[in-house]
Parts: sequence; structure tokens; C-alpha cells
Amino acid sequence: MDRNSQLAERFVAIDTHIRTLEAQIAGADAMADFDDLLGRAAGVAGDLMAAYAGHVGKPMPETDDLLEKLRAFVKGDPSLNAVRDNVRELVYYRNCLEMGKAEALPTRPAHMAVRTARHLYLYLYTRCSQEHRLP
Repeated sequence: MDRNSQLAERFVAIDTHIRTLEAQIAGADAMADFDDLLGRAAGVAGDLMAAYAGHVGKPMPETDDLLEKLRAFVKGDPSLNAVRDNVRELVYYRNCLEMGKAEALPTRPAHMAVRTARHLYLYLYTRCSQEHRLP
């Protein structure tokens, strides 16, 4: 399988994961385990950056720290800063939880976290498509 097909497969897997998160927030108990859902949405963001970076040959750190991944992701290509605000939003939600400041979260944080992951997916999928990285 060529590199473009491998990247396309990763995008399919990530899309499937996001669809699972979207189904979870569609339920009546969307906030039941926001901490877990947020971790999974942040994982999607990290997976998306890793998929793109791996395809273009950009080294990425082995860490769960989303900001560390973001720094490595945008290094050398300022146009990739388009993902910055979305990643920072997910980090903000995490910081609110860790500091016990749930009142600082948006009205529907689970929905916002999943929509942010979907937005990152659509941006990077479109970019890969425009750069002819997908079959």
C-alpha cells in the first residue's frame, strides 16, 4: 500500500472514531464522563497532527501533551497554525477540569470538544486533498 493510501486509511479510522464521539454526545447523558470524552477528542487532535506530520516526514514528539505536539506540528510551516486555536480550545477545557473550574467551560462543553475534533479533521482532510496526499 502506498503512503497516500495509508494516510487515507488513517483518516477513515479517525473519522470513525469521531463518529463514535458524535453519537455519544447525541445521547441524553452527554456530560456523563466529560473527562473521558475530552481525552478522546484531544487524542483525535493528536492523531490528526501525527498523521499529517508522518506523511510529510515531520518528526513528532512521543507525548500526550497536546501543546508539545502542536509546537512540533507547526514548526517550519506557519500555515499549519490554522489548527492552533482548535488545539488550544481543547487544552483550555482540560485546564478547566484540572483546576476545578467547570463553571468556566462553555454551556455544552462535550459538544464543543467533539465539534472541535471534527473541525480539525475537516481542515486537515481538505488540506491533504488539496495537496494531493489522498488517493
